[in-house]
Amino acid sequence: MFFGTAFFYEKNGCKKLEKLNFYYVDMKYIRDLANADSNVLSVSPQDNKQTRPFVGVILVCGNRTYCVPLSSPKKKHETMKNREDFSRIIDNNGRIIGVLNFNNMIPVCQEVITPIDIRPNRSDPPAQIGRKKIMNIQLDWCNKNKELICKKANKLYHLVTETPEKMRSLTRRCCDFKKLETILDKRLENIAVK
Repeated sequence: MFFGTAFFYEKNGCKKLEKLNFYYVDMKYIRDLANADSNVLSVSPQDNKQTRPFVGVILVCGNRTYCVPLSSPKKKHETMKNREDFSRIIDNNGRIIGVLNFNNMIPVCQEVITPIDIRPNRSDPPAQIGRKKIMNIQLDWCNKNKELICKKANKLYHLVTETPEKMRSLTRRCCDFKKLETILDKRLENIAVK
């Protein structure tokens, strides 16, 4: 699984961070980005990941809107520490319930994102209710840490786009943000023409 919205804007000279939400990102758009940059998280049928939704936190990096993907926790995450391009999401019992992969964040626009309803519904099957409960806990953690999330994303964005030579190993792990922005710009031009 991957993850919603933190837009910040200027109001009387102060930055205000809106509440985060979860969003799906359009699969065709993800494939277009992945064709240009192998660091984009795969939704490829060849990798048996075509049914995996790309879900993320949406925020502003520089003057662009970006989606920071949320992934389900894996065994390797238990020993990984938070760093410039990675954060663990921990529940109240100290368990890892998700991770944010800042290095895999992608530029998005309104046309490629869809809000997710994570409110449990009586008609939901039990497995879906369980997923929604976890997503609610993840979202609560993200909202409690939204300023940290935005600062980390912006710091990484500026490091990779303005001073990539500073930390080459980190830059290699990250998506090519500028290249992906040109793909988004072309998509927006095509939408404007229609």
